[in-house]
Order: sequence, then structure tokens, then C-alpha cells
Amino acid sequence: MAEKITKDMIISDILNINMGCVPILLNEGMHCIGCPASQGETLEEACLVHGIEVAPLVDKLNEFVQNVEADQ
Repeated sequence: MAEKITKDMIISDILNINMGCVPILLNEGMHCIGCPASQGETLEEACLVHGIEVAPLVDKLNEFVQNVEADQ
């Protein structure tokens, strides 16, 4: 079973779970994927900076990861 993504996870850790999360983050307006801040910033902190609601984003990321796992 895939690791569950939470709002308290560091962005780089989310990308380590599945790089397919990159387009989801970019589509939400979070263009800090390659930013050095992503190495120490939680998803919730990044959402606050970018004015994005964290809960729906967490749901989208987890749904994607679960679907990828189900397809394997």
C-alpha cells in the first residue's frame, strides 16, 4: 500500500513517493517544485504561501497515488 500523503509532509518527500504528483502541484499553481524551499517546506506551508486550500490538494494527491498503485 502506498504511503499516505499528509499536509505535514515536506514537498520533496511527496515527490519521492511519486513524481507523478508534479503535474498536480503545478496545475494547482504551486510552481515551487524545484525551489530550494521545497526541501524543507511542508505542503501546508507551501499552500499558505500560494493561497491554496490544503485539504482538497491532499485528497487529489492521495487519489492519484492510490490510482497509480491500483494500476500496477
